[in-house]
Amino acid sequence: MRIEDVDLFHICLPYVSPFQTSRWTELDHECVIVRLRADGLSGWGECCATQDAAYSYETVKTNWLILEDFIIPDVLAADLAGPADFEAAVRHITGHPMAKAGMQMALWDLWAQQAGKPLQKLVGGSGDRVAVGVSVGIQPTTEKLLETVDGYLAQGYRRIKLKIKPGRDVNDAAAVRRAHPDLRLQVDANSVYRLEDAERLKAMDDLGLLLIEQPLAEDDIIDHAKLQPQLKTPICLDESITSATHTRWALELGACRIINIKPARVGGIAEAIRIHDYCRARNVPVWMGGMLETGIGRASNVAVASLPGFTLPGDISASARYYAEDVIAEPFELNADSTLSVPTGPGLGVKVRPEVLRRVTRRRKTFGKHADAPLD
Repeated sequence: MRIEDVDLFHICLPYVSPFQTSRWTELDHECVIVRLRADGLSGWGECCATQDAAYSYETVKTNWLILEDFIIPDVLAADLAGPADFEAAVRHITGHPMAKAGMQMALWDLWAQQAGKPLQKLVGGSGDRVAVGVSVGIQPTTEKLLETVDGYLAQGYRRIKLKIKPGRDVNDAAAVRRAHPDLRLQVDANSVYRLEDAERLKAMDDLGLLLIEQPLAEDDIIDHAKLQPQLKTPICLDESITSATHTRWALELGACRIINIKPARVGGIAEAIRIHDYCRARNVPVWMGGMLETGIGRASNVAVASLPGFTLPGDISASARYYAEDVIAEPFELNADSTLSVPTGPGLGVKVRPEVLRRVTRRRKTFGKHADAPLD
């Protein structure tokens, strides 16, 4: 397959409410949307880096730069019959997994459309729905946190993840547990603790948590390997896992018992599948993380989360959890059993709304044969 045109859209989509973690607060979703055109088809992808270098070193601006100067020229010059061709074409580019993942997502969309299959079938998934939960940002007070959790439970979510930080951890988690003794509950520290905080983390061991996500530094495996034996609660690594190789290191060292898979974080769907397969062969649970994606990235995540090793609910909540208006025509809705339905149409199985995309686009540029190709 030869790509004819590449469109980049720098968009800004407001959140319905601010999203606060232990280290940053987001008011809207800035990202780069990718559209590829080939053989009369359009494939869509989403680069999930945000405007600030908080979660990773990548940002919207670095994604655009790497795409424009390096990835797009390679893509336009290559014959891309499958994931291995793309990975070979961009292997000389060190790092920048989110930029690569956004381009690869659009290619998977095209490959699946060409095959006349939903993305789910192309990646090897099955089933008509995937289990999901909701991530709750740090609230002003514990009382507000309880109110917020109650609101999500009333909507039908059956798994809650709490963002935590020192001073807003043990008491908050304990309050939610007291209010909901049987709730599937987990916490996410976004790498704000250090090994010296082990006693504080151990204080949550009796709360029946599913997991503690990324308590220590974002690039650490060694200290997590020292921390995990001190805890009854499984550690789940997120930011530390950037490849299947890092997954192997973490599991061999005993740094965690669960892996969070985000295709955006690991460079794309192909590497996400490799991590899934490695963990499944070793009976290590995995679950789909989220980067607060639009419906484009959400569709991709739902398809990948239908692989058999994803045994824990993912952070791919309904579109309305984040956006009053999404860029896709049929936003994802929460089913009564706390699941999202897997799209069944060819490719990603979602239709982009041109009028919404135009309205939220701050910058657009086209590369290839047809400058500024219409959004049809």
